[in-house]
Amino acid sequence: MNAWFLTAGTAAGVVAALHVIAGGRDVVRPLLTGDLPDEPRRVLHAVWHMVTADLVLAAAAMIWLALGDRPGGDTVAWLLAAHFVVYSGVFLTVSLAAGWSKPLLRLPQWMLLLPVAVLAGAGAA
Repeated sequence: MNAWFLTAGTAAGVVAALHVIAGGRDVVRPLLTGDLPDEPRRVLHAVWHMVTADLVLAAAAMIWLALGDRPGGDTVAWLLAAHFVVYSGVFLTVSLAAGWSKPLLRLPQWMLLLPVAVLAGAGAA
């Protein structure tokens, strides 16, 4: 069993749970009750659900990798690590581009996503 992948998968599962709980409260509710036109509101709501599915599937994939030697597992592991690096980069870029004070704390999702990338990378190495 690969402890790095198990830890990464568990961490990704926690990130997915936080996304559902906190994101539902802090992002989805205001989005759905806001005054955006209906089409962009529904698209953004669908994107939020797609990210939920993506986080859950990534967590499951890492746990699956942890449970045994899988054909193509190294490639999948590096793709999952890159996946979480990109997620982290998006939150950092958007936060820094906004010109907020204390930008690293305004969208703190990167603080959850980057450790998953590091753990997955450690498991792949």
